[in-house]
Parts: sequence; structure tokens; C-alpha cells
Amino acid sequence: MSSSTQSVPDAEDAEPDQSLAGVHASVTVDRPVDDVWRHLISSRGTEALLGRGVSLGSKGESWHSDDGPHGVVRSWHPMEQIRVSWHPHVDGPLSIVDLQLKPEGDGTRVDLYHEGEGIAEDGAGHKHRWDDALGRFSTSIDG
Repeated sequence: MSSSTQSVPDAEDAEPDQSLAGVHASVTVDRPVDDVWRHLISSRGTEALLGRGVSLGSKGESWHSDDGPHGVVRSWHPMEQIRVSWHPHVDGPLSIVDLQLKPEGDGTRVDLYHEGEGIAEDGAGHKHRWDDALGRFSTSIDG
């Protein structure tokens, strides 16, 4: 897979752009969407996904992990989606992490799309990162 020269889309409601380099990870949580949403925006849920020390504010507010990743909340749609810009470190390339919640049976499917610059070079590493993060997220909802 080669790097894309396209820029990361600014449209807050756009679907993930499949032409951009990226990864997709998902997990189904045995809880209704409103429970999963509350966990997603809680410090425990946010830290499980984005890193220790992260607290998400509303659209336009910045976030920062104690481990270095940081960005800005780009889109906030209660019970449906949160999209944040993602920089792995101070000099890291810009990408977008898009979290989407969808009812699935009695549970909720959480889809995570990570797209943009720098993803193609380490797609497997990014996929592993997000699979682990979703695993932490789904187990932390009960604990």
C-alpha cells in the first residue's frame, strides 16, 4: 500500500474516505448505545482508547495523552460519532481517528477508522494499536 497525497477531509459529517491510507478496527460491546456513549466520553473510556490523561471536550477543543499523542475534537455527535485529529507525537503527521457507534442486536458495534498521513508506512502497527485500544475499551466498560 502506498501513501496517499490527498489531504485529510475537513467535512465533519463525511464518511471515512476509502481512498486514504488507513486502518479499520471494530468491537461489539454487549451494552446499548447510550451506555457505550457514556463510557466513550468518560475519562475511563477515553483513556482506554486514546491514552492516559486524555479528556475529550467539545468540538474544537484540544486533547493530549501523557504518552504523546494529541489532537483536536473535530466532530461530536452524541450517541453516534466522535472524530478527532491525531498526531502520534509533536512532529507527527496529521491523521483522523473516527469512532462510530451503531446498534447491533442488543449491543453496540464500535467502529474505529484511522486515516491519513503516515498510516500506510505502518498499517499493521496502527491496526494492532487500535485493536488493543478497543479491547481495553470494551473490558473497561464493566470495571
